[in-house]
Amino acid sequence: MRLHGLDDAGEPRRPASPSREDGGSGREDLPYSVEVWAPAGGYVQRLAAVAAHPGIAFGAYYAAAREFPGRDITIRHNGRLLSRWTTRPG
Repeated sequence: MRLHGLDDAGEPRRPASPSREDGGSGREDLPYSVEVWAPAGGYVQRLAAVAAHPGIAFGAYYAAAREFPGRDITIRHNGRLLSRWTTRPG
């Protein structure tokens, strides 16, 4: 697992993905992401984790659900939604 700091605007830095133009596969080396949504639910407020391995990612997903009670948590693989931990009814 790699940790990434914050940029000048306080946003999490994401690893650069290989470009298809330079022969890269287009797949990021950390394809899993765990997101914490804003209380109102309109946008991702925090990127809680990025990981290469699904076991690490799901561990971070469940940890984020405990760390941020009352907030929606999502886990994605290459941008595709895998699961949402939601606290809103419906």
